[in-house]
Amino acid sequence: MSSYDVVVIGSGPGGYVCAVKCAQLGLKTAIVEKRETLGGTCLNIGCIPSKALLQASEAFQEAEHTLPKMGVKVNKPKLDLKAMMAHKDATVKSNVDGVAFLMKKNKIDWITGTGKILGEGKVSVTGEDGKEQEIEAKNIVIATGSDVAGIPGVEVEFDEKTIVSSTGALDLSKVPGHMIVVGGGVIGLELGSVWKRLGAEVTVIEYLDKILGGMDGEVSKQFQRMLEKQGIKFNLGAKVTGVEKSGKGADVTFEPVKGGDAETVSADIVLVSTGRKPFTDGLGLEKAGVVLDERGRVQINDHWQTSVTGIYALGDVVEGPMLAHKAEDEGMAVAEIIAGQHGHVNYDVIPSVVYTEPEVASVGKTEEELKKAGIEYTSGKFPFAANGRARAMLATDGFVKILADKKTDRVLGVHMVGHGVGEMIHEAAVLMEFGGSSEDLARTCHAHPTMSETVREAALATAFGKPIHM
Repeated sequence: MSSYDVVVIGSGPGGYVCAVKCAQLGLKTAIVEKRETLGGTCLNIGCIPSKALLQASEAFQEAEHTLPKMGVKVNKPKLDLKAMMAHKDATVKSNVDGVAFLMKKNKIDWITGTGKILGEGKVSVTGEDGKEQEIEAKNIVIATGSDVAGIPGVEVEFDEKTIVSSTGALDLSKVPGHMIVVGGGVIGLELGSVWKRLGAEVTVIEYLDKILGGMDGEVSKQFQRMLEKQGIKFNLGAKVTGVEKSGKGADVTFEPVKGGDAETVSADIVLVSTGRKPFTDGLGLEKAGVVLDERGRVQINDHWQTSVTGIYALGDVVEGPMLAHKAEDEGMAVAEIIAGQHGHVNYDVIPSVVYTEPEVASVGKTEEELKKAGIEYTSGKFPFAANGRARAMLATDGFVKILADKKTDRVLGVHMVGHGVGEMIHEAAVLMEFGGSSEDLARTCHAHPTMSETVREAALATAFGKPIHM
C-alpha cells in the first residue's frame, strides 16, 4: 500500500495548488483525479475555455464595429465557429498540460480514478476498469469542487445540445438564433455575451430584481444598461417554473416573483446557469464521519480542518465564494498548516471579476453591505468618459468607485465597470491587503495616459472630495 504525507482529492485550482505547495514544503504528495486531465472544472470546462471564447468573440465584434471607427478599414468579418472552438480546445490543452508538468516537476504522484475516504488516514481510488487501490495518508485534502445546481423545484433534463449547462454552452456546433439564459449571474452573463456577439438574440431571465446578485447595486444597475445597449434583453424578478424541449428548441415558462400571469418563451438553446453546488457525491464522507452543513458544504474550522482529524477541505466544497483564486489561496494556506506553518486567507480581499465587455470587477464591501453593518463611509467616483486613454480606445463606458471608512479613510471596497477592469482591480486589492487609505492611493503617481488613472482620480474624489480631471 502506497503511503503519503498528503493526498489531495480533486485537481482543480484549489487541489493542484495545494499539492504543489505541499511538495514545495517537503511533503510526499499525491493527487487523485477522476478526469483523464488535471485542472478540474475551471481549466477543462469552466474559466479557461470560457475566457478563450470571450476573447475570440470580443475580437470578432471589435473587427466589425470598433476598428472602422478608428479608421481601420476591414471587410465584414466572417465567423469560423469550428476554428474558434479549436482555439478554445487548444487553450484548454495548453493549460491542463501545464498542470501535468507541474505535477512531474514537483514529484507529485498523479493517481487517476475516483477517490473515496475510507476513514482517518485512508483513501481508496477506483479506476475506470473498476480496480480499486488503497492509499495511506497522514493528511487528506478534499478539493472536489462543485457541480451544476439546476433550478430549485424545477426538473431540468440537460441534453447539453438544446437545454445546456455551462458545459454545453461552451461547445455549441452553431450560433443559436435565440438563446434564453436562466440566471443573471456571472456565468450566464459571460456565456450569453459570447453568443450575443456572435449573432444570437439573447434573453436573460433572473429571479432577483437585479443582475449579478451580491455585486454593488450601482454597478449592477449601470452594467445592465450597458448590456441592454448591446441588445441583451432582461426579465428580472421572474421565477422559472418549467424548462422543456419542444420541436427543434425548448420552452421556458416563468412568472413574476411578486405574482402575476405566467409566460412562455421559446428559444433554440436554453442555458441554465443558476449557480453551482458543492460536489461531495461518492466521497464516503458520512461513513468517514465528515460533517456537512445544511447546504451540503463540508464543515470546517478556521484552519480548514473537518470534523475528522487529518482531513481538510477547501474551495467550492466549503463556505465562501466559488472562485478559483479563493480556492488557490486556501490550497496554499492548507499546505502551510499541514507543514506546521501558519497559513492564512484574508477573505475581505478576494477580487471578483465578470469577463464580459465591458468587464465588472470588485473587491471588498459593497455600499449595501456597509449600510447594513452601520459603517459610515465616504464614496468617490470617476468615469472612464473623462479619461484620455479610454477616449483614445473608444472604451468610455463605465466608472471606478471607491468606498472608504469615514473616520479612518481605510479603503473598504472598490468597484469598477469598464474595459479591462479585471486587470485594474488588483492595485485596489494590494492597497487593501496592507490596510491602505484612499489618500495613500490618491498620492500615488500613476502613468499617463492609462486607464488606471481613473482609480487614482476616484481616490482623489474619495479622500479630498474632488478629482482633478472633472
